[in-house]
Order: sequence, then structure tokens, then C-alpha cells
Amino acid sequence: MKKINIRISITTMLLLGIVGIVNINCSDDVLEQVNPNVITPSGFWKTPEDAKKGVIGAYAPFTNIWYYTRFEIFASDYRDDLVNGFNISERTALGRFGGTPGANGTIWVWRAMFQGVNRANEVIFHVPNIDMNTTDKDNIVGEGYFIRAFNYFNLLNNWLNVPLITEPISEIEKPSEILQAAPAEVWAQIEADLKQAQQLLPASWPAEELGRVTSGGATGMLGKVYLYQGKYAEAKSEFEKVMNGSYELMDDYTHNFTEEFENNKESLFEIQFTTTGGLTGWGADNANSRKSAAYTMDLAPRGFTGQDGFRINDWALNLFLDEQTINGEIDPRAFTTLFWDTDETTTYEGNVLASRTYGNQTFDGAFPSGDSNIYANKWLDWEYGGFAEASWDNSGNNFRILRYADVLLMYAEAEFMLNGSTAAALDAINEVRARVDMPAHTSITMQDIEDERIKELSLEKTRYYDLLRWGKVKSRIVDNSDFKSESGGTGAYQAGREYIAIPQNELDRNINFDQNQGYTQ
Repeated sequence: MKKINIRISITTMLLLGIVGIVNINCSDDVLEQVNPNVITPSGFWKTPEDAKKGVIGAYAPFTNIWYYTRFEIFASDYRDDLVNGFNISERTALGRFGGTPGANGTIWVWRAMFQGVNRANEVIFHVPNIDMNTTDKDNIVGEGYFIRAFNYFNLLNNWLNVPLITEPISEIEKPSEILQAAPAEVWAQIEADLKQAQQLLPASWPAEELGRVTSGGATGMLGKVYLYQGKYAEAKSEFEKVMNGSYELMDDYTHNFTEEFENNKESLFEIQFTTTGGLTGWGADNANSRKSAAYTMDLAPRGFTGQDGFRINDWALNLFLDEQTINGEIDPRAFTTLFWDTDETTTYEGNVLASRTYGNQTFDGAFPSGDSNIYANKWLDWEYGGFAEASWDNSGNNFRILRYADVLLMYAEAEFMLNGSTAAALDAINEVRARVDMPAHTSITMQDIEDERIKELSLEKTRYYDLLRWGKVKSRIVDNSDFKSESGGTGAYQAGREYIAIPQNELDRNINFDQNQGYTQ
């Protein structure tokens, strides 16, 4: 399906490109001269075209090289209990609890997320004052609310103690004195923003605008926000709104991870990647910069990437192999998710699935001298994309942020936490299992829900945050140091390092900021 290319011109980038939270300039009159060649907020937000440019600019940080295009993977998948990153480096530091306040990865991901917050604030502040079609105006402001909420959701789950900024920096009298907000206050703002987005966003966009968030995306995200806080009744209510027929599971599980089937009926929100537009300004905002899924370099099996990469811990494959399909075969999701040494196959949706990776290579073909490791395979799109190996610019495969399968599993969890193993909880989890020919559960435990989330959602940037919200980071990762054996274990852990350090440059700029627990010694 056609997707919108979330790009922005260099002039709009200059207008909206606030790099950090604060940037205090000299205030001497001689330095406050107006440059007639520079676009300013007072000279920009005038027309409907400006409003659209502005909101597309708010989406743009998602495809920044320091965000979903690449570096975010080290703050999500690389931190979970499946991924065992090779070598001690900045890429593996957060996963082994060895991140530092001055590390580039700490600073870059924070910066990209706050860039999204600041641009959303500009949209929310300025667009209501533009003379334009009311529906178009509401839609764009709704996008602003969603983008701000989504970035704050990520900031809260990665850093916990963050400043809550809800207006443009230019409107704040003393931005260098902004305080960190109580997490509960940030959660409340996220909820409020998503409720606004629900009301203002359209249910769908024209084909040429695919990729812009919808009211369904905001509703699914609001349910997730409630679930993360343990507000199970509220979460269930929001998920039920999505489970009204607006979304469906794709018939073929594998189609959720291919470029050919982007923006499909199962997807509530995706990050839009493309290989068109040239190779300059990697992950930048300017026109013709590459906006490809460069994180595949960090997913790819050894020998298919110039990066260190990782192996998958054995327990994950064993979990897939612990039960069979109704046809007595391996769960087809295992072949989509993992690449390992096996000759077994599974017949699924008319295809014979086998262990394959880039270039349709078998494990023995990829490693003729032998290799006992298990590697990642999801998102590598070998069948539909035809990629020979990982590179910085060969994948335009969108990243699916929120899928309907995830909604069903989160609904099952909320219902289970409220009422136990009810028919409603069983129906939801069994709908996900039936899609991949797995036998139906007749009763479930919370462990069954957790296991299903691993099989369905591994390498989709959810597992670490599941462990975090369940309070299992220490027991599951820290106390199993072999899960991080390829990068030195988990000896760097201190209480509080479940979250990332507040960047040192932010502490230097603002004396009101406190460092997170675990990083002060």
C-alpha cells in the first residue's frame, strides 16, 4: 500500500528543530536583530499549508537516526531478556545496565524524543489560530496531541523522571529552570492528550495520506497507557472500542513484517520508512535524506552486517518449541522471528516455512563451518524484499508500533487481571493463537499471557517494557546474568538502573534536574 513520506523541508526544520530541552541564548539587544531571511514562528504559522508542514515536521523525528531509524533499538530490544548483544560497546551498554549520563546513546535518544515533543507543542499552540477548514484544523491538532503523548510515553518508560513541557520553549520565561515532573503527573498528561487526540483525529485518511495517525491509533495507545499503570478497567474499555471491527488480524502473520503489506488492516500505527529520496543527510529532516530502516544492521545475523549484532538466548527458541500447532508442527511465528539451525519446516498459509534469512539462505548455507547461535529474523523481509544482506539503506519496511494482535493480548491481560480466566480473555488470546494454527487454551494463567506476548511480539520493542511494568527486570534479567553474557553480564546493575541515566548535558544546563537513582555514585 502507498504510504506518506514523512519528510520536511530544511526551512521548516530550522523553524521547528529544537535540539534539546533548553538552549539559552544571549539576551543583549545587539544580538536580538531580526534576520529577514529566517523563518520564525510569528512569520510561519499563517496558512493551512503551514499547518500541514508543521505537523509533518512533528512526525519527522520518528525517522531520525537517533530514534526509530536506528538508535532506539539499543534502548528497547537490546535491553530485554531475548537479546544477548555481542561485545562491550555503547550499543550494549544499556542492556547490561552500564549506560552512563554522558554516553551518546543516552543523549541522542532523549534528544530525538524531546524534539518530537517540542514540535508537537508548536502544532498544538499555533494551529488553532490559523484560518482554515475546521475539520482539517482539528485533525492536525489531534496529531499534535498524539505525537506529544507518544513521545512522553517513551520518555517516561525509559527515563521515568522527565520535565513536562506542554508549550513552545519560546513561551517559557525561564526554560533553564524547568523542573522534572512527578511520573504520575506525566501519565495524567499523556492520558489527557490521547483523549484529545481521540476526539480530533479522523477514523481514516485518504490513500495518499496513509501513515498519519488515526483515532483508532489514539484509542489503542490510550488503552496501553492505562494498562501500563495497572488501570485495568479503563484499559479494557478502550481496547473494546478498537475491537469493534475496525481492525482485524492479517490472515498471514508474516505479512505484518514485510514492505509489501505495510499499513494493513492489523496496524494501528506505523513508523513510515522509505528507501527513496537519496542517501544524504542520514535520518535528518532535510529533503532527500534517507529514511530507511537502518536498524536492520543491528538485527541481522552475524556475517550479514558490519555491526556487532547479537544472538538470541536459547530459552526464547525453547519457548516456541514447547508446543506444536494443531498439525503437529513448529509455531510458524518461530520462523518469522528467529533464524536457527534446523531442517524442520511448517506448512502455513499455503507456504512451507523453513529457517531462512537474507537472500533466502538456509542456516547451513549462511554458516557452512557451523554455528550454534540463534539469530533474529523478524523485519529482515527476505522473502518480499529480496535483500541480500543488511545495509543502511536497503529497507523501506515500516516498523509497526501497535498491532491489533497486541491489542487483543493486552485486552486478555486486562480482563484476566480483573476477572481471571474468563471466556472474554480466552476469546482474545485464542484469536491470536488461531491465526497461527496454535491450539486454543481452555483456561489461562498470567504466565500464559506473558508467553504468548513473547511468541507474538518479540523484537517489536515491547518485551523490556513488559518486564519493567511487571516489576520483573531484576528477577528476569539482572539475576540471569548469562542472558547478557556476550557483553559482560549484568554486574553493572544498581537499583534504579532499570531506567536510563538523565543525560549529563541536561544536568549541566539545569541545576534543578536530579540524576536518576543508581547513577549518582
